[in-house]
Amino acid sequence: MATILSEIGDVALFEKPKKLVPYAGLDPSVFESGKYKASINRITKRGSSRLRQSLYMAVQCGLARNRNKKLTAFYQRKRDEGKPHKVAIIACENKLAHWIYAILKHQEVFVDQN
Repeated sequence: MATILSEIGDVALFEKPKKLVPYAGLDPSVFESGKYKASINRITKRGSSRLRQSLYMAVQCGLARNRNKKLTAFYQRKRDEGKPHKVAIIACENKLAHWIYAILKHQEVFVDQN
């Protein structure tokens, strides 16, 4: 958690959580040209690699043994939608970044209820 906090720095620099996601490099790269729309989109990886790696480890720890029930439910919902494992993990990282933004912005404690 300390790495995530140090990499984000001052949360006031980000207007909304959707600005934090590209900073972490978790936003999708879109390949389109005319009528062509790619079916496979990768993350851009243009942001902080340390933040991205820390979010990945936090998601892995949260999913292990159902430690974070909200995250596990979100992951399972993505898998039930037919998303592959890695795509669901990236979606969980994105969701975790949104949660962290809200916690830091409102200075509240995260309560895992489900």
